[in-house]
Order: sequence, then structure tokens, then C-alpha cells
Amino acid sequence: MKTIIAEKPSVAREIAGLVGASDKKDGYLTGNGYFVTWAFGHLIGLGMPEDYGISGFDKASLPILPNPFMLTVRKVKKDKGYQADAGALKQLKVIEKLFNQSESLIVATDAGREGELIFRYIYEYLKCRKPFERLWISSLTEKAIKQGFDNLKDGAAFDGLYQAAQGRSRADWLVGINATQALSIAAGNGIYSLGRVQTPTLALICKRYLDNKNFSVQKYWQIQLSHNKEQIDFKSISATKWQDKKLADDTLKSIERNGNTVTVTSVENKNVTEQPPLLFDLTGLQKEANKKLNLSADKTLNIAQSLYEKKFITYPRTGSKYIPEDMWGEIPNLVRALQNRETCKAALAKIKWGRFNKRIVNDLRVT
Repeated sequence: MKTIIAEKPSVAREIAGLVGASDKKDGYLTGNGYFVTWAFGHLIGLGMPEDYGISGFDKASLPILPNPFMLTVRKVKKDKGYQADAGALKQLKVIEKLFNQSESLIVATDAGREGELIFRYIYEYLKCRKPFERLWISSLTEKAIKQGFDNLKDGAAFDGLYQAAQGRSRADWLVGINATQALSIAAGNGIYSLGRVQTPTLALICKRYLDNKNFSVQKYWQIQLSHNKEQIDFKSISATKWQDKKLADDTLKSIERNGNTVTVTSVENKNVTEQPPLLFDLTGLQKEANKKLNLSADKTLNIAQSLYEKKFITYPRTGSKYIPEDMWGEIPNLVRALQNRETCKAALAKIKWGRFNKRIVNDLRVT
């Protein structure tokens, strides 16, 4: 038997349907030589200070530098403390049972840093030593999943990705736990949350707020001229900006004394070629959705994740703006499918079929 572990039940069901694992059990599906289960996101995470025997906020305990770091089952807040999530414990027991009954594993968590970490933390926590391969796909279509199974990759090839995710996880812990406790102790009243990402982001917001608050309007004057050439009216504006209105008035009067004429001293022509934009990465998508639709970053991610799981878009949690070469052949058909949508017809009418730009294709920059 082989166990396939996905990140979410919905993805597990898609995969199970294609490998013939149709027998539903509690926490997994089975059939045709496969167990197909899922992780419900991060089932395992880094232990809290309490797991190292450190309780409360105490200056004498700082800094807290675990060596080694301890892994624990996901915890939820209860009353004044934290306890293991019952749902996570239950699913983890299912996964452990299936791992023990399998000769090898196939990792089908999301194709990204966090997806890799979700599996590796489970694998390490359970002290599993079974060999594993990686299903690396960026789309949940039937074709993409089948191609992924035809090209399973050695799990060790993703050790670097795991180490990057592990480093991120530990850095968040070290900064978040120690800085939060240090500031809270120094303040002497209340708990003040600091984090590796949230605190620099808050600093940027505060800086922008203070810059805006302290901004003072600087007045300046420019001269605008109206022209007519070959029956075409147009305007021009001076490149010079005068801080003194009198100097601008003097220049304008000089033009008027000269018969309202000016001399063109130079002309510069530029032919500009503009490349088509690349695809969205997650950050770019979130910024555009906030700008045009007023959606929060979390809302945009949730919508994108839902669309991915329903096979409408490729994997959204990525920093890449490219697609691999093997996906390029699908692009013309996807574009043609948009012809039936009224909102897309005007744009599609301008497409030069057969001359698609392959700027978005780059195997080396796909993550």
C-alpha cells in the first residue's frame, strides 16, 4: 500500500477519484492499493514556551532559544491557556496508522514552501522513516494530476524548500515570542504583540501616516500655453516650476511682449515598446484586488484558494509570475473559452492568434 497525503479533504477527494481510492473511511479514502488522507493545514507546529517548562512572562527567562525546537500538535486557546486541538489529534492518529501500514508515501500537499512544511513536520513528529515521493502540481485539473503522477519526484529534491520553510517558522517563533515578552515586561501593563513581519509592516504604516501628517503644501507656478497647428488644438506646460509667482508673471509678460510666441529649442521623439505584463503572483493579486475591488489580502487569498480547489486557476500561494513550458499548449484553448463571456469579447477581438507572446513561460522561475 501507498499513502497519499494532501493538504485538504477537497484535494484528497480529487486525487482519490483519479487513483481509484473510492472506499470512504473516517479520515481517509482507500482502494486500488492506495490510502488517501489529508492534513487539515498545519496539524503540527513549534511548541510554546510552556512546552519547555517556561510559564508566564519573566525577564530572567529571556531570551528563549530552544535547542532543539520541539514539535507539538496544533493547539487552540481554552480559557487562559492552550490545549491540543481534538480534531488535529484525531486526524494525526489516522495519518500515523496509514503511514505504519504503507511501504511508501506520496506527498500531495500544496506545491510551495508551506505545503512542504506541513508534511515534513508531520513526518518528523511521527518519527516516520518511510520513503516518500513528491507530487508537484500547480493545478487540480484531471490532466495536471495525471501528469504529476507520471512524473513523481524524489522527496529529497525538496529538502532545500523544507529548510527554507523551517527557517521561516523558527524565525517567526524566536522574534515573536521573545520580542512580545520583552516589550510586555518593559511596558509593565498588558501584552504587546510583536512579530518578524507584522512589526516592520506596522512601522511602514506609521511612517506613511507621520509623513502624511507632517506634509506641508508647497505652492509653485507653471505657464500653460495653447497652440494650434494644422487645425489641431493642443496645450503645453512649462517644465520650470517657479516658487515665486512674480518670476512666473515676469516670464509670461516676456512671452506676451514677444507676440505670444515661443521658440521650440529641441524635439525628442521616442519609440517605446511595452512588454505585456507577467502573470499575478500572490502579492500582486492582493494589491490589485485591494486597489480595484477594495478586498483585503485575506479575502483575496481565500477567494483565490477556493478558485484553485475548484480548478478555475493555478496554485495561488506563489511568488512566481511564470508558468512551465508544458502548460503553454493549454493557453490558446483557455483563451478561446473566454470568447463566450460578454465581458471578454472586446479584448479577445484584438488578439493576434498564432502570435502569442511567451514571456510568461520560464521553467527555471516557476516555484
